Amino acid sequence: MKILVTGLITGILFGFLLQKARVLRYDKQLGALRLQDMTIVKFMLSTIIVGMIGINLLHDLDMISLSIKGTVLGANIIGGLIFGIGWGLLGYCPGTSLGALGEGRWDALWGILGMLVGAGLYAEAYPGLKKSVLTWGNLGKITLADVTGINHWIIIIVLGIGSLALFRWFEKKGL
Repeated sequence: MKILVTGLITGILFGFLLQKARVLRYDKQLGALRLQDMTIVKFMLSTIIVGMIGINLLHDLDMISLSIKGTVLGANIIGGLIFGIGWGLLGYCPGTSLGALGEGRWDALWGILGMLVGAGLYAEAYPGLKKSVLTWGNLGKITLADVTGINHWIIIIVLGIGSLALFRWFEKKGL
């Protein structure tokens, strides 16, 4: 029960931050897709860096155990293409479509319905995909630290510094 409450609280906090960062707005979504407004990219990178720090700190303190999902290139590439096409057509990604609906933008409902239909189609196609697409380029359960042989904290620091440099460049370019 405690985990469910924690998930609910962090979900509400994340939704609040999505709304405060204005990434639920269609113009921000379109700006990101057209590479003219990097607000969403900055928000996502910040979230990834904070998540990496939190998860690795909790793991190093033996408060959690990691469950790494396998890397399958075929599934990632095809899934990414479907995700990108859906985002481009609708103007919202899955998280922002739910937030936009919460703000009263009823157009986001089409994306949510599309996600539900897509999930149903995926569930029906899964037995066939399991023997084909979901095996193409299976690299197993890997991490950047595993692949490079570098301590995960060094990778986190480098990615954090790189993100900050990218943010500064975006700001200089007015993105």
